[in-house]
Amino acid sequence: MIELSVWVLVLGALASVALATYRIVRGPTDADRIVALDILMASAIALCIAASLHTGRTVFLDVAIGLALVGFVATIGWARLVEKGSEP
Repeated sequence: MIELSVWVLVLGALASVALATYRIVRGPTDADRIVALDILMASAIALCIAASLHTGRTVFLDVAIGLALVGFVATIGWARLVEKGSEP
């Protein structure tokens, strides 16, 4: 049986995925879309942690760390791209 904390983590991640998807589609600016993609990355990390808690295997934590590193670098790259695009 899956613990209650794992269910709460999964439901929270799925709710944030739904809201971030809405913001990607309707976001008026590129910055809104970048933040929504960052939320999707955080949700993926949360789901990896939930999978690790459920299965008891630590390999999912390694995947979560890798996703966090890639997400951080991607956010910095997108932010610089948006900053250069807004210059006159």
